[in-house]
Amino acid sequence: MQTPKTHINFKIVIALVSLLFTTCLLNAQVKFEAKVSKKKLGSNERLRIDFEMNKDGDNFVPPDFKDFTIVMGPNTSVSNYWANGKRSFSKTYSYFLAPKRQGKFTIKQAVIEIDGETYKTFPVTVEVTKAVQKPKNGNDAEYVASENIHFVAEVSNSNPYLNEPITIVYKLYVALDTGVSGWRNKEVPVFNDFWNQNIEVKGFTPVNAQYKGEDYRYVILKKSVLYPQKTGELKIEPFVLDLTVEVPTSRSDIFGNRIVKEVPQTITAGNRTIRVKPLPEQGKPADFNGAVGDFSFKVTTSKSQLDAGESLQAKIEVSGKGNLKLFELPELSVPSSLEVYEPEHSEKVRTNLSGMQGSISDTYTLVPQYKGKYPLPSLSFSYFDLKTETYKRNNSNEIVIDVVNGPSTAVASNNNENTTVNAANKQALNINNNTFAFIKTNANLQPMTSNNFFKSTPFWSLLLAPFLAIPIAILVRRKKEEIDADVQGNRIRKANRLAKKFLGKAKKALGQKEEFYVALEKALHNYLKAKLNIETNELSKDRINELLTNRKVNEETTSHFLNLLESCELARYSPYTQVEMQRDYDKSAETISLIDKQIR
Repeated sequence: MQTPKTHINFKIVIALVSLLFTTCLLNAQVKFEAKVSKKKLGSNERLRIDFEMNKDGDNFVPPDFKDFTIVMGPNTSVSNYWANGKRSFSKTYSYFLAPKRQGKFTIKQAVIEIDGETYKTFPVTVEVTKAVQKPKNGNDAEYVASENIHFVAEVSNSNPYLNEPITIVYKLYVALDTGVSGWRNKEVPVFNDFWNQNIEVKGFTPVNAQYKGEDYRYVILKKSVLYPQKTGELKIEPFVLDLTVEVPTSRSDIFGNRIVKEVPQTITAGNRTIRVKPLPEQGKPADFNGAVGDFSFKVTTSKSQLDAGESLQAKIEVSGKGNLKLFELPELSVPSSLEVYEPEHSEKVRTNLSGMQGSISDTYTLVPQYKGKYPLPSLSFSYFDLKTETYKRNNSNEIVIDVVNGPSTAVASNNNENTTVNAANKQALNINNNTFAFIKTNANLQPMTSNNFFKSTPFWSLLLAPFLAIPIAILVRRKKEEIDADVQGNRIRKANRLAKKFLGKAKKALGQKEEFYVALEKALHNYLKAKLNIETNELSKDRINELLTNRKVNEETTSHFLNLLESCELARYSPYTQVEMQRDYDKSAETISLIDKQIR
């Protein structure tokens, strides 16, 4: 009787082992793992991580690469082939990472769904050391990429005078047998302590040239004109690019074409130092106002003969080449008998690689009150000539305004006296007419018996008021709940209130340059944050231009908005008049109104 029992137990064991083996075999059929190109790398090297699977999956979720910057990826590759009657499948998600700092870091699990099941990779730990010197290996794609591409900042003059224009051109040099599939700006210089103007680059046309004695091609990525606003050593921040370099390999495809390998690279046009010379003190005119360049100066009037009460325009104009936007024009001095209005400022300036060229002017409106001849005295304008490195002065001619018809000064004085006497007489007459003003003509009588409060109108009003207040309170509460639930709307309303608040501060600060432009810049920024739902760190000029263009704001309005931001930046280094501040304030209100109408 014992033998059959032993036989049954043996069968059960075999069945359990077979089931366990089958389960392990099925589980072994799916693989999902993370592989890194190296476990230890320098801070100047790149790490490649591949997430490989042998069955196709969905809903791939990469880990949070919080200690790295994603230079490129995800790149997806699929391999599906048959060998010896068996099908092999492989799918890979690849990332190229740049470490942010030194230390040991753990790349956490990636997740994917395969056949309804969730699979995860094991965490991977890598060590980042200090920067290492890359080996000079002609077969190493990263080394070839670093040797065949260069980013250069070419400065026209590293030792200029204060307010002398210099140009900086950023060129990307690429070896003839190497390609670049694309780039993006990682760090863009902001040119602190310089007034700057970007020059538009129309198309990236490659140009053949020599670089350190070898044949290269280059494209110009950025051009700017700079006017230094301080003396001494000024630093230009580095310009950093992330790009993908196409390095040819020794292999060829089936058509005989060489296979290229894509290598992510970070390159920089490093710091540049500009040593700015101060303008000489010797020979500096007392009326020198910071003009540097080559200028002509003139004062003209629209007419020299007119009648009293008519108007004429007097125009002060400086034209030529130099820092036209960075100084103030001389003020017009007129006799007291001429009524003068605040000038209208005009700029017709174009900026190219050689600097600013054109003209600026202030136009005054004058209205004579009396007959006579009124001289407009000569004005002088001084500037520093860069060619001769000396100060020069231009003087305007004296202009005489001839008022042919109108009252003379004596007659006008008599008329003023008569007007004053008549006004006094009228005042005396008014006083006499009020002789009996102390007698009251309106009585304030009250009834001796008062009405009962019960069942009166106030009684019923107070009785019914709570019942009427209940539905009103319910409606107010519902409205408040709707407003509280609208998080985005609350944020926009709050930012709009901030913009109005800062515009109010800017209006109060008119005439105080620094306080006015700080308040105006805050108002413009808060308005954009509210309208476009962006954060403060996104408020760069290029980003603002892109966002407004995408929201269908026309090019002219966008240009006006960017010019206002530029005026706020420029105000730190340049003198600004009350007229210019008022103009910028009015233009801000007008531009915000236009954006509101156009934005979609």
